[in-house]
Amino acid sequence: MTLKQLFLSALVAAAALPAHTAYAQSATQGSEPNASEQSANKNTETFVVEDIRVRGLQRVALGAALTYIPIRLGDTVDANAVRNSIRSLYSSTHFDYIEAKRENNTLIFEVVERPTISSIEFEGNKDIKDEQLTQSLTDSGIVEGEQLDRTVIASIETGLEDFFHSVGKYNAKVDVELVELTRNRVSVRLNFDEGESAEIKQINLVGNKSFTDEEILNQFELKDSLPWWNFIGENRYQKQQLSGDLEALESFYKNRGYLGFQVKSVQVTLTPDRKGVYITMNLEEGEVYSINEVRVIGDLKGHDEMVEAFTTIKSGTTYNAAQITALEEAIARFYGRFGYAYPEVRAIPEIQEGSNEVDLIFSVNPGKRVYVNRINFIGNNVTADQVLRREMRQLEGAPLNEAQVEQSKVRLERLGFFETVETNTTKVDGSDERVDIDFVVKEQPSGSFNFSFGYGDYSGLQIGVGASQENFLGSGNRAAINVNTNKYNRTASVAYTDRYFTKDGVSLTGSVYMSEFDAGKLDNYIRYNKKQYGISANVGFPISEIQSLSFGATYRSEEINDVESYEQITRFYKPYVDKRTPNDGVAFDIYELTAAWNRVTLNRGMFPTAGSSNSVSVGISAPLSDVNYFRVNYDYRQYFPLTDTHSFVFMTRMRLGYGNGYGKDDNGNEYLYPFYENFRVGGRDNLRGFEANTIGPKAVYRYTQSIPGLPPVDGGPVTSPLPEYTDTLAVSQYSVGGNALFVGGLELIVPTPFISEENKNTVRTSFYVDVGNVWDTEFNYDDYAKLQLNPNSYPLEDFSKPNSFRASAGISVQWISPMGPLTFSLGRPLKSEDGDKTQVFSFNIGTTF
Repeated sequence: MTLKQLFLSALVAAAALPAHTAYAQSATQGSEPNASEQSANKNTETFVVEDIRVRGLQRVALGAALTYIPIRLGDTVDANAVRNSIRSLYSSTHFDYIEAKRENNTLIFEVVERPTISSIEFEGNKDIKDEQLTQSLTDSGIVEGEQLDRTVIASIETGLEDFFHSVGKYNAKVDVELVELTRNRVSVRLNFDEGESAEIKQINLVGNKSFTDEEILNQFELKDSLPWWNFIGENRYQKQQLSGDLEALESFYKNRGYLGFQVKSVQVTLTPDRKGVYITMNLEEGEVYSINEVRVIGDLKGHDEMVEAFTTIKSGTTYNAAQITALEEAIARFYGRFGYAYPEVRAIPEIQEGSNEVDLIFSVNPGKRVYVNRINFIGNNVTADQVLRREMRQLEGAPLNEAQVEQSKVRLERLGFFETVETNTTKVDGSDERVDIDFVVKEQPSGSFNFSFGYGDYSGLQIGVGASQENFLGSGNRAAINVNTNKYNRTASVAYTDRYFTKDGVSLTGSVYMSEFDAGKLDNYIRYNKKQYGISANVGFPISEIQSLSFGATYRSEEINDVESYEQITRFYKPYVDKRTPNDGVAFDIYELTAAWNRVTLNRGMFPTAGSSNSVSVGISAPLSDVNYFRVNYDYRQYFPLTDTHSFVFMTRMRLGYGNGYGKDDNGNEYLYPFYENFRVGGRDNLRGFEANTIGPKAVYRYTQSIPGLPPVDGGPVTSPLPEYTDTLAVSQYSVGGNALFVGGLELIVPTPFISEENKNTVRTSFYVDVGNVWDTEFNYDDYAKLQLNPNSYPLEDFSKPNSFRASAGISVQWISPMGPLTFSLGRPLKSEDGDKTQVFSFNIGTTF
């Protein structure tokens, strides 16, 4: 139970006291006249009221006060009538003091109004935040601008002190100070002296024979000692946590067959200075019971066979309370699928006298079948209702199906538009067979509009303008337009996705784009220029709740020139170059077909904490293209929650990629994989801790050797080339990528420190280990192994082998900002090779791991 929950529980318990006290005071003050009133009553037992006056009013209107006085002009009144009037005025909660007087036949009420609360201040509170105190005081009627009920003050002090005692702070003191101000105003100041928490000195167990103290104490949240490495833990006493530990202890025994287990007594003893606590528990273990037989009783609504299958437990099985509770819940969920929203399922143990056996009787009462009257959406200020409604698997007018409600909730979470999605089911007034379902969502930024102008060491001068929206105008569709330029790249693109192009959920995506890329201006790249423009379309087909297929077609026009001649690129580039104009480069028309399969069981689209994602995609250039090649990718992610609240999550991920050419051209040359389509690793996107494009196959330069020769009669060369085995090599420090890729990682997702509860779903912190490599399966090491390396060259390696993997570790913080997802990472290499460049800090926009 959280500190906030403990605090609210204590205040709720105390809230009843002020209300009762206030009523008692009104009755007492109203029923016991003061001296003046007694004197007036003694002199005149009864009289006819000719006028009624109320003196002392400041904020309360006279008409409002008179409505609480049950006496009218002309009435004959006595002492009881006056007392009743005083009680009635007190019940208005506007007055601190009331006195009734008679002047001749005029009835006069002298009043002192309750002061108005001018301000509320807190001093010294640490365990309770100001926001929690303000909310709790509001619940008790203490609100700025409202009148102060002084009778509440004592109970507030008591309630707060009781709360501190419940969390082990027995020396805590709370003093409510009222500072009188002008114009009948008051400032309320709560002064806290929380003191130190009482530490648990020792937990003693008496009566345990079957299990050791250590085995039992391992089930407790409360600890009387901590291991040396747990420097953030604490062993302070909390009453509510003790109650939770006692429940855990009972479950521990009953899950192991001790059906008669009891905690006979619990003694909590304070040390004289109230800073230490000793806890003693007296246990009665009882005997271990096994199950004799299982029976089912009740109206099973025709599902006898299925329910009996649920409750099949082999005779002689040790009694297990957790297993039995799970069976109760499974039966209840089963009936929930058929519209029985409130089934009652109870497992009743019947102990067999004279033996350690127990019969289990499952009492099943499905109740009435419930139908959904209305599905409401709350909190979607931007997203249209129809976008949410089309994700519903639970339909209005249909029987309530808890599985379908949960599936609907998951589908909304996977959209990535919402930070949280909650469901509430409420009965329709006047009907016990109909319910309304509310889906309460909290929207989060799902896109951005940006204009950028800046300078970076990596990209140089950069100017960009663009808009990207995953939930375009609340339609649920994706739209993006971007124009960006920097020192090495210029791009422009327009894309639109209709996620429900048909009512069956078939999606359609279209895009148009162009780019100009100059690798020579980019760090760690080998020089080449590439211009391209293209148009593409993609159609997606859902095949189940968690699986989909998509098919696409793309046309691209590509121009490649100014290519630096290294061995890997020459093999691909040389057959396409016109020898008469080698500087003009080459141009390709590419017609690419793609297909993809996706299987997603993630619990939400952004920052998932459970489930998995699997994706396989294949792209192939059609035979009518100028270059024939294919590419295959596989992406996998799996999240394993380590706690019930999903605050700690273990994540594993992997990506595999492979591409190559296929077929032969008209001259009989085999098509090779385009060098500019190579996979690359390193940097912020997949292998943190390393600079981009410094990992994997390096550029290999081959230099032909020659000797001087005699010039021919008609002119010509004056040198003669030597045999190929005399060539020399130079290996660059820069990677050129490869046609095969493996990257993977492990992450431990942990709560982000100093982040408020309402922002915990927009910020994620994790400790990671990344591993990966890229290689060229077509590289032939034997072609170069015997050649001499030039001085200062990097070593030649067999770039066709995948074994030179790299690894890194670090910490990452991700934030879903109004600009889009931002990722900040600190990392360092765990395994590196010569020539790798490391990168301690990386920053990325638009990608989350």
